[in-house]
Amino acid sequence: MKIEQIYTGCLAQGAYYIESNGEAVVIDPLRETTPYIERAAASGAKIKYVFETHFHADFVSGHIDLAKATGAQIVYGPTEMKLGFDAIIASDKQEFKVGNITFTLLHTPGHTLESSCYLLSDENGKQIAIFTGDTLFIGDVGRPDLAQKVVANLTQDMLASYLFDSLRNKIMPLNNDLIVYPAHGAGSACGKNMSKETFDTLGNQKETNYALRANMTKEEFIKEVITGLMPPPAYFPKNVLMNIEGYDNIEEVLSRGTQALTPNGFEAAANETGALILDTRKPQDFAKGFIPNAINIGIDGGFAPWVGTLIPDIKQNILIVAELGREMEIVTRLARVGYDHAIGYLAGGFEAWANAGKEIDNITSISVEEFAAAEQADPTIHILDVRKISEYQSEHLINAINAPLDYINESMLKVDKSKTYFVHCAGGYRSMIFASILKARGYTNLIDVAGGFKAIKDSQKFKVSEYVCPSTLL
Repeated sequence: MKIEQIYTGCLAQGAYYIESNGEAVVIDPLRETTPYIERAAASGAKIKYVFETHFHADFVSGHIDLAKATGAQIVYGPTEMKLGFDAIIASDKQEFKVGNITFTLLHTPGHTLESSCYLLSDENGKQIAIFTGDTLFIGDVGRPDLAQKVVANLTQDMLASYLFDSLRNKIMPLNNDLIVYPAHGAGSACGKNMSKETFDTLGNQKETNYALRANMTKEEFIKEVITGLMPPPAYFPKNVLMNIEGYDNIEEVLSRGTQALTPNGFEAAANETGALILDTRKPQDFAKGFIPNAINIGIDGGFAPWVGTLIPDIKQNILIVAELGREMEIVTRLARVGYDHAIGYLAGGFEAWANAGKEIDNITSISVEEFAAAEQADPTIHILDVRKISEYQSEHLINAINAPLDYINESMLKVDKSKTYFVHCAGGYRSMIFASILKARGYTNLIDVAGGFKAIKDSQKFKVSEYVCPSTLL
């Protein structure tokens, strides 16, 4: 028996490949199916099932394409949803044989109504591991407010109540030596404050996970699980529907998005389609020069979740500016969160645009030393901290205003176009996103502080609030 966790840092997501005696399953696969197919081929195994723990909100699963490519059967837990594809709708405790091992589906509603875990037993019947999806994380449990965006008459209190029962009745009675393999880790918006560890024993989770306290009442559980929840990214319900109803084949999406366009062709496409120009270069490279009205979301950060948070229309046409050779990666990562309408990229990158004599814009970015000098010269300067509310509440510059990037439309209301603002985040990634979006909307007086709050604090040149440990990272 082989168990492999395939972890994708950008989405803080864990998919799983499990193989026994020439047969394999994949649990919660990402959109690009080739790695799973190649993995099975390397062992001469056949993928028999694609197990889905629930209708995912934070990414588009690869279940449909993987099933078509391999002949595998898709399996979901109990649901009344009408699916746009063939699948086994399993019942609670239904068993699935894979080679010499057995998976038992445990219906664990709470994160969503159909949420299910897959309990793995070896050829001797010994329970080895449980794949918990978004029901149980390491250090946390799944947020109970997402399904209410899709199913009428649900509330987060009702779902939290279901989750309490699922954990107590289905998971906590299991053996302590069972290995817990969740669908997400730290950085995912599917929970409040997950551990950076990506697996653990169930016994240790019973001792350390706040939601598994043996003496916890249901009322206490509901209160603690719901406290600190912020609204989920707007793209979540749209990804759920894609996972339920179906989507374009990934090869078609990649082919459409990786069309190379000359500077003239790129400009014409932007004008004719109204496409959003997405520049995925490093923030400081972007600041020095970019195509007017382009927004910067760097590929080397939390790229896909920020795209989903900040581009409201999942069917938005997108034109890409990328570092040379990374175009396919970008289109793939867009597709992971349902943005299937990239229509091409700038051949030769931004350099080709500049060499063609096209119009160029820029954003002023200064060092911490320059920022300190500006504040010393005028202590009343306007400072915007675009980190999350919890980050700001934990520690911030005394004179800074919190204008979170994840609520940019509300945050914009705090900005006066006639005034100059110095903008920072934690390290410089989000502040450039913020500045680029506002620049595209006509805000021309934003100055980025390179290095962000970390560099600012390390300089010891500024007054910082007293540190308070954050209760949530949402």
